[in-house]
Amino acid sequence: MLKGKTIILGVTGGIAAYKACELTRRLVESGAEVHVMLTKGAQQFVTPLTFQTLSGHPVHTDLFSLTQEQEIGHISLADKADLILVAPATADVLAKVAHGLCDDILTTVICATQAPVLFAPAMNVHMWENSITQENIGKLQKHGYLFVPPDSGFLACGYTGKGRLPDADVLVAEAEKALKVRKLRAK
Repeated sequence: MLKGKTIILGVTGGIAAYKACELTRRLVESGAEVHVMLTKGAQQFVTPLTFQTLSGHPVHTDLFSLTQEQEIGHISLADKADLILVAPATADVLAKVAHGLCDDILTTVICATQAPVLFAPAMNVHMWENSITQENIGKLQKHGYLFVPPDSGFLACGYTGKGRLPDADVLVAEAEKALKVRKLRAK
């Protein structure tokens, strides 16, 4: 299902960013062409070199980069996407997108794309349960954004509850499902 598809993977600044490395590998193994965007926060947890090695493509970290801008990069990424997958999606990025803020490569590409956007939130259980976070998720769902709910379990912060990023296999299956829904809608 992912063979020949272009997936733009957005990685945000949460501890679960390390799991996006395995996700990248699994998406590539599934036949997808993967282009990775890292927020500044994500780069505190993982490096562009890791994702470049796993995806086989340069990693996008800046909205305007002299070395990456042969064309308008954020528009090019938005146009080539069959799917944008944000994993992990922090409360911060959900709030930015819900309110139309475009202050980095990830939020700008999301705003400019016609492709489906699939968020996989991962955060502290109290951040997940926060009424503002839930309101932002509801607003995004009303606008057609897709979600993979977080898993429950022991969290890196020491709490137990909902907020874990699902395993890579689950996220790959959800990406396939999102693309299938898009294909059916087109018919």
